[in-house]
Formats: sequence, structure tokens, C-alpha cells
Amino acid sequence: MAETSQHVQFVAWLRAVAPYIHAFRGKTIVVAFGGELVTAGRLNALVQDLSLLHAMGMRLVLVFGSRPQVDEQMTLRGAQSRYHKGMRVTDPIALECAKEAAGETRLDIEAAFSQGLPNTPMAHSTVRVISGNFVTARPVGIVDGVDFEQTGLVRKVDVQTIRLALSSGALVLLPPLGFSPTGEAFNLAMEDVACSTAIALDADKLIFLTPSGGITDEAGELISEIAEGPARRLLEGGQLDADTADTLQFALRACDGGVARAHIVPMGVDGSVLLELFLHDGVGSMVVEETLEELREAASDDVGGIIALIRPLEEDGTLVKRDRGLIEREVENFTVIEHDGVIFGCAALYGFTEDHMGELACLAVNPKVQGQGDGERLLQRIEQRAKAAGLDRLFVLTTRTGHWFLKRGFTPGTPDDLPRARKNLYNWQRKSLVLIKRLS
Repeated sequence: MAETSQHVQFVAWLRAVAPYIHAFRGKTIVVAFGGELVTAGRLNALVQDLSLLHAMGMRLVLVFGSRPQVDEQMTLRGAQSRYHKGMRVTDPIALECAKEAAGETRLDIEAAFSQGLPNTPMAHSTVRVISGNFVTARPVGIVDGVDFEQTGLVRKVDVQTIRLALSSGALVLLPPLGFSPTGEAFNLAMEDVACSTAIALDADKLIFLTPSGGITDEAGELISEIAEGPARRLLEGGQLDADTADTLQFALRACDGGVARAHIVPMGVDGSVLLELFLHDGVGSMVVEETLEELREAASDDVGGIIALIRPLEEDGTLVKRDRGLIEREVENFTVIEHDGVIFGCAALYGFTEDHMGELACLAVNPKVQGQGDGERLLQRIEQRAKAAGLDRLFVLTTRTGHWFLKRGFTPGTPDDLPRARKNLYNWQRKSLVLIKRLS
């Protein structure tokens, strides 16, 4: 069968997401969404995406809210919803409405996970959903003279039981309700349940699906990744809308509590959870303790990522082929750029101390992130390493990227300018350009 562009694109896509699948397998991810997602008719699409993540080996805890459903129940009963500072005052009628809304939403979610129709993403899926009294709550009490009655805050999460359920291969579903040791029920904020659960489980990720879907800067541009410091300054600036600011507060609280990454993604974008997890920049905003992109020296665990990065360049002749054993033996020569556990760039330095020269080799950047300065950052780090090793010149052999190096201070040379040991290994069949840069 002839190879088509569609086949090529599919294989390229699958290979591109494979590193993320490997990185996220076995990780604990808490996904939270409000009742607005259900009323918008997007529950089935989300369930299909989560079932796919579950099949990939991710351990999922799903937390849902039901504010619009409670408001609807209140209206049907002729009761008035009361709020103070964005939090519902839960009187006895509101509590009954909250129970009813949570129960109906929970059944809708469980029914959605029970689908298995042929020719749908749910075909052959077997997702067991476990829910229960996993959250202990306490009353909010009286704030600013307002008695919140049966509105509560999370006091404790039953981590042991949740982990046992996750280990058995089940998905855990948590409603926006909590219970006290005295048998009382409390209406809880979905964000509080999700954040407290993620912290208690030491989750790898917390994902909020929201109508606004992300944090924007003053120009209205989406901020795909933001560290805690800048996020707090953004909150203090008061430029965020109330709902986004509230979600960001919980995201920061999660990061403070040890959750590695907290995401705010748009619920209105089809497949937003998949896009956020499997695209380099995602479609929402990721809050982290520090920036996730790290420029560092390579370790033995990075060999697989380096090979996956350079293999396409070896196959098209841009780089000389290196076997895995060679890279394993020489991995300390490599510098890598890692983002969220995935290697996106690498370069190696080989020193020829007698000639005070170093070879820059195997410079590669993932095509999906080229043009963002990663090549320059790798070059600068290699230059720093060369200077630290007492080398005063850096050379590179290249067949296709000579212009890139010339623009960055390299000048043409000849094979005779190479260190003696490297000159003897020069491949005259490749006829690589010799480019040299003097290190100041």
C-alpha cells in the first residue's frame, strides 16, 4: 500500500505524543470541573478523553461541581440562592438541593463512563468508578456576620482508601459534599475538594476545566506557563476576572502544598485535557513552583530521550549515526533541555585539551519548538562548559546547518585546522564544513 501524507502525519503525531504517554503512565492526576460543563453538553467528550488517559495507565481522580444544578433546584422550589463573597450560604433547603444535584450529576457521570458502543472512543473500555464518603468536612461558620450554615471546608481526605481504589485500576469520583464525624453533610466548593485531594494524594497534576480557560496577560495573550511568584503578582494586580482569580488561588495553594503542576484549561475547547497534556505549550495555563524548562547536564536516564530526539536527524543524514552504547558511555558530554519530563534539545562537547579545542556535536532541537531560542541556549551552555575546561576554541562539523553557526560567530576553517586526533577521523565522504569559533 502506498504511503500517504495522512499516514505520515499520523505516525509523526503518535511518535510525538509517545514521550508524554511514557512520562505520565502511573502518575496521579486530579481533574476538576464545574456543573457548567455538564449543562453545556460536554460531559461525554470529557469522559471519552479521561477513559483514554485511564487506558494509558494514568491514575485519575475526578471532582465535579454542581452550582448551576443547585440553582436550578432552588428555582424549582421557589427558593432564593444566597451568596457572600462568591460562596453559597447553604440553608436546609439549599442543602437538600445540593444533595439532589450532586446525586444526579454523579449518576450522569457514572453512566457516561459505562458506555461501550462500537465505533466510539468508549468501545472496549472498562472503567470502574468508585465514589464514597472520602472527604471529611467542617463548617465555614460565621464570616463578616454571615452564617454560612451547612457550607463547609475540607478538613481531611481519606487518602488510604482513595489510593487503594486507584491501585485496583478504578477511577475515583468525588462530589462537592463532605461529611462530619457527627453525621452532618456539608456543601463544599469543587475547587476546595480538588485542591485538598491533590495535596493529600501528592498528585502529579491538578487540572481545572473552567469557562474562562487560562490566564492572560495585559495584552490579552494566553500565558501557557507561569511560576508562583509572577502568578501572585498577577493576582495582586487585580486585572483577572473574579472566577479566574479564584481558580488561580486554588492552583497556587495546590503548588504550595506539593502538587507539581496545576493547570487551568478551557472547558469549551474539545479535547482540552488531551491538548494540555500532549502538546508542548498546551491550550491553557500551567502554574508551577518554578519554570518547568530546565537546561542541565545529561544523566544516564536521559539516554532514551536523546536517542529519540536525534534519530530523525541521523536518518536524514544531518547527524552522524551513533549507537545507544556509545551515547550511554558518553552521556556526561551531553547537555539537554528538558520540559515537563521530556527532552526537547541536546548538544555534546568533546574536549581536545592538548590543542585547547572543543568539538560541539549532536546539536538537536525538537522541530515542534524550533525558533524559540533553545538552540542558542544550548550553544551558550556548551561554550560555558568549554571555557570552564580551559578550551579557547570551539569547532563544529556540519553538512546542512552551516549558515546557522556562521550567524553565531563561527568562521570557516579546513580539516587541517582540526585537532590531530579529530583530523584523523574526518570523514572525507561527508565533506562536512569545518567551522571554528574563538571563545573570548
